[in-house]
Amino acid sequence: MHRSYQPAVPTCNRYLQQRWDQADYQQHKSKVQKATPTVDTTGPQMPAHLQVKLKKLQLEEERLAQITRDNQILSSKLADIVNSKGTVQNWNSYSCKSLNVEKRQREQARISQENQATLQRIVACESEYSQARLRGEWERVQRLRSDIGRYPRRPKAQQESKKKKICMGEEERTVSGESSGSEQEEKNTEDSSTEE
Repeated sequence: MHRSYQPAVPTCNRYLQQRWDQADYQQHKSKVQKATPTVDTTGPQMPAHLQVKLKKLQLEEERLAQITRDNQILSSKLADIVNSKGTVQNWNSYSCKSLNVEKRQREQARISQENQATLQRIVACESEYSQARLRGEWERVQRLRSDIGRYPRRPKAQQESKKKKICMGEEERTVSGESSGSEQEEKNTEDSSTEE
Protein backbone atom coordinates (compact mmCIF):
# COMPACT_ATOMS: atom_id res chain seq x y z
CA MET A 1 0.00 0.00 0.00
CA HIS A 2 1.33 3.44 -0.96
CA ARG A 3 2.13 5.64 2.03
CA SER A 4 0.87 9.14 1.29
CA TYR A 5 2.21 12.40 2.65
CA GLN A 6 1.19 13.09 6.26
CA PRO A 7 0.98 16.89 6.83
CA ALA A 8 1.51 18.44 10.26
CA VAL A 9 -1.77 20.33 10.11
CA PRO A 10 -5.14 19.10 8.78
CA THR A 11 -5.59 19.84 5.09
CA CYS A 12 -8.06 19.13 2.30
CA ASN A 13 -5.49 18.23 -0.36
CA ARG A 14 -2.38 16.31 0.77
CA TYR A 15 -0.66 16.63 -2.58
CA LEU A 16 -0.86 20.43 -2.63
CA GLN A 17 0.16 20.64 1.04
CA GLN A 18 3.27 18.53 0.26
CA ARG A 19 4.23 20.89 -2.59
CA TRP A 20 3.78 23.95 -0.36
CA ASP A 21 5.76 22.42 2.50
CA GLN A 22 8.66 21.52 0.17
CA ALA A 23 8.72 25.05 -1.26
CA ASP A 24 8.79 26.55 2.24
CA TYR A 25 11.64 24.20 3.23
CA GLN A 26 13.73 25.11 0.16
CA GLN A 27 13.17 28.81 0.86
CA HIS A 28 14.29 28.28 4.48
CA LYS A 29 17.45 26.44 3.34
CA SER A 30 18.40 29.22 0.94
CA LYS A 31 17.92 31.84 3.68
CA VAL A 32 20.13 29.86 6.07
CA GLN A 33 22.87 29.56 3.44
CA LYS A 34 22.74 33.28 2.65
CA ALA A 35 22.69 34.39 6.29
CA THR A 36 25.58 36.65 7.38
CA PRO A 37 26.83 37.22 10.94
CA THR A 38 25.98 40.45 12.69
CA VAL A 39 29.49 40.65 14.25
CA ASP A 40 32.52 40.80 11.93
CA THR A 41 34.99 38.19 13.19
CA THR A 42 37.39 38.25 10.20
CA GLY A 43 40.97 39.44 10.64
CA PRO A 44 42.32 42.72 9.34
CA GLN A 45 43.27 42.91 5.69
CA MET A 46 46.97 42.36 5.06
CA PRO A 47 48.76 45.42 3.68
CA ALA A 48 49.98 45.30 0.11
CA HIS A 49 53.64 45.90 1.05
CA LEU A 50 53.57 42.71 3.13
CA GLN A 51 51.87 40.61 0.49
CA VAL A 52 54.37 41.56 -2.23
CA LYS A 53 57.92 41.86 -0.85
CA LEU A 54 59.53 44.20 -3.34
CA LYS A 55 62.93 44.27 -1.64
CA LYS A 56 63.20 40.49 -1.84
CA LEU A 57 62.27 40.55 -5.52
CA GLN A 58 64.85 43.26 -6.15
CA LEU A 59 67.62 41.29 -4.42
CA GLU A 60 66.67 38.17 -6.38
CA GLU A 61 66.84 40.10 -9.66
CA GLU A 62 70.24 41.54 -8.74
CA ARG A 63 71.55 38.09 -7.87
CA LEU A 64 70.33 36.68 -11.18
CA ALA A 65 71.89 39.63 -13.03
CA GLN A 66 75.22 38.99 -11.27
CA ILE A 67 75.09 35.30 -12.18
CA THR A 68 74.29 36.15 -15.80
CA ARG A 69 77.17 38.61 -15.96
CA ASP A 70 79.61 36.08 -14.49
CA ASN A 71 78.44 33.45 -16.95
CA GLN A 72 79.00 35.83 -19.85
CA ILE A 73 82.52 36.61 -18.63
CA LEU A 74 83.33 32.91 -18.26
CA SER A 75 81.92 32.08 -21.68
CA SER A 76 83.98 34.86 -23.27
CA LYS A 77 87.13 33.58 -21.53
CA LEU A 78 86.42 30.04 -22.70
CA ALA A 79 85.88 31.30 -26.24
CA ASP A 80 89.22 33.15 -26.11
CA ILE A 81 90.95 29.99 -24.87
CA VAL A 82 89.41 27.91 -27.65
CA ASN A 83 90.36 30.45 -30.33
CA SER A 84 93.92 30.96 -29.02
CA LYS A 85 96.86 28.59 -29.61
CA GLY A 86 97.15 27.63 -25.95
CA THR A 87 100.01 29.94 -24.95
CA VAL A 88 100.62 30.62 -21.26
CA GLN A 89 100.63 34.28 -20.30
CA ASN A 90 100.85 34.09 -16.52
CA TRP A 91 104.59 33.70 -16.03
CA ASN A 92 105.95 35.63 -13.05
CA SER A 93 109.26 37.21 -14.03
CA TYR A 94 110.10 38.40 -10.53
CA SER A 95 111.40 36.58 -7.47
CA CYS A 96 109.39 36.60 -4.27
CA LYS A 97 110.97 39.01 -1.80
CA SER A 98 109.75 39.46 1.73
CA LEU A 99 110.23 42.74 3.56
CA ASN A 100 110.85 41.21 6.99
CA VAL A 101 113.13 38.27 6.19
CA GLU A 102 116.00 39.60 8.31
CA LYS A 103 113.72 40.25 11.27
CA ARG A 104 112.28 36.70 11.11
CA GLN A 105 115.80 35.24 10.87
CA ARG A 106 116.96 37.22 13.93
CA GLU A 107 113.86 36.09 15.85
CA GLN A 108 114.50 32.45 14.88
CA ALA A 109 118.15 32.69 16.00
CA ARG A 110 117.11 34.22 19.35
CA ILE A 111 114.55 31.45 19.95
CA SER A 112 117.07 28.72 19.12
CA GLN A 113 119.65 30.26 21.52
CA GLU A 114 117.06 30.38 24.30
CA ASN A 115 116.15 26.75 23.62
CA GLN A 116 119.80 25.69 23.78
CA ALA A 117 120.30 27.55 27.08
CA THR A 118 117.19 25.90 28.56
CA LEU A 119 118.43 22.49 27.41
CA GLN A 120 121.83 23.08 29.02
CA ARG A 121 120.21 24.05 32.32
CA ILE A 122 118.00 20.95 32.26
CA VAL A 123 120.95 18.64 31.50
CA ALA A 124 123.18 20.23 34.14
CA CYS A 125 120.51 20.00 36.85
CA GLU A 126 121.00 17.06 39.21
CA SER A 127 118.11 14.91 40.33
CA GLU A 128 116.76 15.31 43.85
CA TYR A 129 116.05 11.58 44.10
CA SER A 130 118.80 9.06 44.85
CA GLN A 131 118.51 5.94 42.73
CA ALA A 132 120.57 3.91 45.20
CA ARG A 133 118.28 4.90 48.08
CA LEU A 134 115.16 4.08 46.06
CA ARG A 135 116.60 0.70 45.02
CA GLY A 136 117.48 -0.10 48.66
CA GLU A 137 113.95 0.78 49.78
CA TRP A 138 112.45 -1.41 47.04
CA GLU A 139 114.61 -4.39 48.07
CA ARG A 140 113.61 -3.88 51.71
CA VAL A 141 109.91 -3.85 50.73
CA GLN A 142 110.38 -7.04 48.71
CA ARG A 143 112.01 -8.76 51.70
CA LEU A 144 109.17 -7.66 53.97
CA ARG A 145 106.58 -8.98 51.48
CA SER A 146 108.31 -12.32 51.25
CA ASP A 147 108.56 -12.53 55.05
CA ILE A 148 104.93 -11.56 55.64
CA GLY A 149 103.45 -13.66 52.79
CA ARG A 150 101.99 -17.08 53.54
CA TYR A 151 103.45 -18.64 50.40
CA PRO A 152 106.94 -17.94 49.02
CA ARG A 153 107.08 -15.62 46.02
CA ARG A 154 108.65 -17.13 42.90
CA PRO A 155 109.13 -15.92 39.35
CA LYS A 156 106.26 -16.68 36.97
CA ALA A 157 108.16 -19.39 35.07
CA GLN A 158 108.81 -21.32 38.30
CA GLN A 159 105.16 -20.98 39.33
CA GLU A 160 103.93 -22.39 35.99
CA SER A 161 106.35 -25.33 36.19
CA LYS A 162 105.16 -26.02 39.74
CA LYS A 163 101.54 -25.93 38.57
CA LYS A 164 102.33 -28.40 35.79
CA LYS A 165 103.96 -30.77 38.28
CA ILE A 166 100.94 -30.52 40.59
CA CYS A 167 98.53 -31.19 37.70
CA MET A 168 100.55 -34.22 36.56
CA GLY A 169 100.56 -35.58 40.13
CA GLU A 170 96.74 -35.27 40.36
CA GLU A 171 96.31 -37.11 37.05
CA GLU A 172 98.51 -39.96 38.32
CA ARG A 173 96.47 -40.09 41.52
CA THR A 174 93.18 -40.19 39.62
CA VAL A 175 94.47 -42.94 37.32
CA SER A 176 95.70 -45.00 40.29
CA GLY A 177 92.38 -44.34 42.08
CA GLU A 178 90.42 -45.63 39.09
CA SER A 179 92.55 -48.75 38.83
CA SER A 180 92.17 -49.47 42.57
CA GLY A 181 88.42 -48.96 42.24
CA SER A 182 88.19 -51.47 39.39
CA GLU A 183 90.25 -53.97 41.39
CA GLN A 184 87.91 -53.51 44.38
CA GLU A 185 84.89 -54.20 42.14
CA GLU A 186 86.51 -57.40 40.82
CA LYS A 187 87.15 -58.58 44.39
CA ASN A 188 83.54 -57.87 45.34
CA THR A 189 82.25 -59.92 42.39
CA GLU A 190 84.56 -62.82 43.30
CA ASP A 191 83.39 -62.80 46.91
CA SER A 192 79.75 -62.82 45.87
CA SER A 193 80.34 -65.76 43.50
CA THR A 194 82.07 -67.83 46.19
CA GLU A 195 79.23 -67.21 48.66
CA GLU A 196 76.69 -68.54 46.15
